[in-house]
Amino acid sequence: LQLGSDCPFFIKNEPSFAQGRGEVLSPVGLNLKGCFIKLVNLGLHVSTAQAFSGLIPNVNVSNYQILDEISNVWKSEVKNDFEASVFLKHSELPIVKEKMYAEGAFYASMTGSGSTVYGLYKNEPQPSFGAALFEKIIAL
Repeated sequence: LQLGSDCPFFIKNEPSFAQGRGEVLSPVGLNLKGCFIKLVNLGLHVSTAQAFSGLIPNVNVSNYQILDEISNVWKSEVKNDFEASVFLKHSELPIVKEKMYAEGAFYASMTGSGSTVYGLYKNEPQPSFGAALFEKIIAL
């Protein structure tokens, strides 16, 4: 935790639902083997201080057991609370997210406080963000 709030999540290296500052972890039974993740970064700088200043945390956490298996409800139930304020300041980011859904992602979100957006796919997606600073597709 002295290095960063999300460090416990990455040290455990297992699918988990994170609460608190990221240090309270509840394992989930999710298996993404055979799926793909696409990461897109447009080269935008999102100030961490600015992202936190606009954050309105959702204290009503939905049932994290919905993460035990891939589901269509993720799109409406699994939220990154930073998106509301960051997307207002960086209108390109929600466009990336919606494009990922349009090309077949079963879930898409901004990473942490931004500015990379990721999409999860059952089938391998094609590169589609030619103007992106960084676009990477990884088999899980």
